[in-house]
Amino acid sequence: MLARARREQTFPSSLLFHGARGVGKQRLALWTAQLLLCEAPAEDPCGKCHSCRLVLGLQHPDLHWHFPMVRPKGATGDRLGPALEEARAERLEADRAKPIRFINLVEPNGIYLAAMQGLRRRAQTRPSMGENQIFVVGDAEAMVSQEASPEAANALLKLLEEPPPGTRMILTSSEPGRLLPTIRSRTVPIHVSRLPREMVKRFLVEQAGFDAAAAGRVSAMADGSIGRALGFLPDEEGDTPLETLRIKALDLVRAALSRKQSEAFRVALSFSPTGGRSLVELLDFLDQAIRDVAAVAAGAPERAVNPEIASALERGRGEALPHPTDAARCLAVIERCRELARGNVNPQLLVAGLIAEMRRCLAGQSTAAVGIIP
Repeated sequence: MLARARREQTFPSSLLFHGARGVGKQRLALWTAQLLLCEAPAEDPCGKCHSCRLVLGLQHPDLHWHFPMVRPKGATGDRLGPALEEARAERLEADRAKPIRFINLVEPNGIYLAAMQGLRRRAQTRPSMGENQIFVVGDAEAMVSQEASPEAANALLKLLEEPPPGTRMILTSSEPGRLLPTIRSRTVPIHVSRLPREMVKRFLVEQAGFDAAAAGRVSAMADGSIGRALGFLPDEEGDTPLETLRIKALDLVRAALSRKQSEAFRVALSFSPTGGRSLVELLDFLDQAIRDVAAVAAGAPERAVNPEIASALERGRGEALPHPTDAARCLAVIERCRELARGNVNPQLLVAGLIAEMRRCLAGQSTAAVGIIP
């Protein structure tokens, strides 16, 4: 579809690739940039011309890739823009050296006003090599997060409203609802779906060095996301960051199923009292674990991704399994928690309230009258 639009000269000036985290939205954006900059494109970029080689090496002067970053320490005022550009260059160099790696989403990253002002200035200049300049803004929802200035989104909006000739904007987002409505209305949305499990498994074996058995287990937990699957690779310290989060999510489920109400407080106190943003990734794993609870309760344990769920239900509830619809009601509770986690919340209080409401859901009781989580 994208190749046809380029061939027929109907390619839109602004695109929004949206879908789950880690399914390849930014990779597709870079492929699209390669398609637009290729000197001899067909259905795919040729991969051989000078422009294609530069794009593949993240070195093309007319490709500008922006993404959320940690705010450089000590950089304020006029120094923030150059410091962000230096940090972006370091990140691109790291991607060249190690293109297949897990990106930690727990750190308070943002897309800052200074970065978008720099992008706008660059867009007003002529392309260096051809007729087009391509600007890719990955995880664009970070423009309106607490850690970034909301003015960054407004700065980008002005560019979307009046793009200079030859300028192409490609935004990606796993949470498009957090983008300004005016930004969404000025882009052509394209949904990037989750990948088949076998495709994730094949990638892990052929590209990431997993053995076949580990790749099969991880591809099931990856939920169609190669980016998520890479989080199960050991890091430089030998830790597997997403496996740690998965185990924590299972602890929350066990606490909600436990007959001892004290379990909720024990689990809640295992969290730090600060840093609510770090809960967002954990809640994704909790969402998956609750879906497994519903699968087991519905008599389809083979559909469960987490093998520990069946034994957790047996220990926590015995024969009195929750009804599948009660488990499904927990998903709305988790979503409310996800919204709160993006703000300045106390993780201990949030987790305690979350477990309490999940306990009531799984027991078939209404949570509306309690209101622990607003």
